[in-house]
Amino acid sequence: MFKTVASFDRIGEENAFAVLARATALAAAGRDIINLGIGQPDFRTPDHIVEAAVKALRDGHHGYTPATGILPLREAVAADIHKRLSVEVDPELVLIVPGGKVTMFMAILMFGEPGAEILYPDPGFPIYRSMIEFTGARPVPVPIREENDFAFSAEETLALITPRTRLLILNSPANPTGGVTPKDEIDRLVEGLARHPDVAVMSDEIYGQMTYDGLEHRTLLAYPDIRDRLILLDGWSKTYAMTGWRMGYSVWPRKLHDYARKLAVNSYSCVNAAAQFAGLAALQGSQDAVAAMVAEFDRRRTVVVEGLNGLPGISCRTPKGAFYAFPNIKETGWQAKPLASALLEDAGVATIGGPDFGVHGEGYIRVSYANSTENIRRAIDRMGEFLTAKAA
Repeated sequence: MFKTVASFDRIGEENAFAVLARATALAAAGRDIINLGIGQPDFRTPDHIVEAAVKALRDGHHGYTPATGILPLREAVAADIHKRLSVEVDPELVLIVPGGKVTMFMAILMFGEPGAEILYPDPGFPIYRSMIEFTGARPVPVPIREENDFAFSAEETLALITPRTRLLILNSPANPTGGVTPKDEIDRLVEGLARHPDVAVMSDEIYGQMTYDGLEHRTLLAYPDIRDRLILLDGWSKTYAMTGWRMGYSVWPRKLHDYARKLAVNSYSCVNAAAQFAGLAALQGSQDAVAAMVAEFDRRRTVVVEGLNGLPGISCRTPKGAFYAFPNIKETGWQAKPLASALLEDAGVATIGGPDFGVHGEGYIRVSYANSTENIRRAIDRMGEFLTAKAA
């Protein structure tokens, strides 16, 4: 009998896709399912982006591109970062990748091995822990607490660093909580990292353009003291409703960029050529669709928070970024995953149980408001009817 390497027995997955599959199966069987589980915008990719890809195909862009991505796109990424965040980036340090997860995969592979420790946000995107465990490194959860408005604590994070720590993963605005870490907390973290010069940092800023109430996104690229060990993760999926296009980018320290390039060459060769021209059009074209999407998410945010806070046993802080709410369900008497399962099977509402995002996720569920206001209101009504009936 053939034998695979032990690391495959440790690899996890993203349960949101399992919930999506179950919701799809129920809908195919005739059930009316409202999906507040999946983390993708419910908007079409803007037309000018689609047309750019079509034109690229018609113009004959059918072959390989450089593994790092076409130069005009890397230059456009650098220009966009400078315009939005007032930070200079060398296009030679930009890597175009097929989705944000690839940057996680590369960064964790570079630093994860038995005996090493990697810090990651918890609750947080489940692929962080999955990939850390795959490498054999020890995953060290950084608690993301409701009492901190789901921002990370610099003091708590720094206290978890040991001589075995190789990589610190940060995420703001955050999935699944919608938390945004304020500038003063990031300042304290960066100041403290000066005591740990051998710890690399991966900053997942994929939701960086989705903040609310006038709150500005604070990028880790703005801190010169850590630029030589900082890996930035960003992309097009959330901002431009391009999840299926598989378009992401990363900015690497010079000493790590060639490792990342070689991983690209050894795995996927290059990103789809036509998709890169679509990405170029996204960055260089009108940003009106982005502003409209964020404004609509903001309106839905109000509906979600008000609705959830009106449900028996549920309280919900107002998210400051992304398009997720992370309500506290402890007073319902339910455990999170059984509640999420029951809401799907019995009430026809798909959500994700908090433990799917980490050990600190118990007592919460993730609710995505990447759905219409009408569907959100219907879902809240169904959840209320379910909880009331179960409490009777």
